Amino acid sequence: MKFKNIVIASALIVSLAACSRVEPNQAGVLMQNYGRNGKSDFAIVVGRVWTAMPGTQLYQVPLWEQRGQFENVLSLKAVDNTEFSATPVYSFRVVKERAVDVVFDNKQLGSDDGFIDSLEDNILEPKIYDLMKEESRRYTTDELMAKGGGSLMFEQKVQKLVSEEFSKRGLELVTFSSQLEFSKSVTERIDKRNEVNTNISVIDQQIQEQRKRLE
Repeated sequence: MKFKNIVIASALIVSLAACSRVEPNQAGVLMQNYGRNGKSDFAIVVGRVWTAMPGTQLYQVPLWEQRGQFENVLSLKAVDNTEFSATPVYSFRVVKERAVDVVFDNKQLGSDDGFIDSLEDNILEPKIYDLMKEESRRYTTDELMAKGGGSLMFEQKVQKLVSEEFSKRGLELVTFSSQLEFSKSVTERIDKRNEVNTNISVIDQQIQEQRKRLE
């Protein structure tokens, strides 16, 4: 009888060891059969999950807001070849109903705790950089630095493009900021040009007033 209890206890321990538990506030996505049948081999699961079968892997995708920031400064160019930089910061969350898509499209990144970090570094941030480079080529330096929200128009457009790209991937963009920076020489050049344009406007106005007085 004692031996039987030991066997039962041992079997129970093995069974528990072969199970994984989906943590709170995470979406559990179970891959079976090595994913050979495509997305049909992936399913959202909850609670304790049996993971002992060969080709079975549990991905745990956090559902809380994730914050990302580029470690390196991005180099961008306006349409007139003026260089400027950006250090984007952003935040997003995984759409729970799209967790299977997120895992299936990025399963090559692994299933450990670094999944989201790998997603940011290898997928999301390179795409953000590509979108910003492409969009920056649609603006002149003057447009980007124009008073009254020149860079804001660029920022809003990029944010929309990034949001659409994230949505395709099963993610919801929460916040985004490009954080554009222009070199001192570019800033001084634009300031001087604006000063000259302002002086010209003042002189034109004075000429018009003088002409009216003469008339």
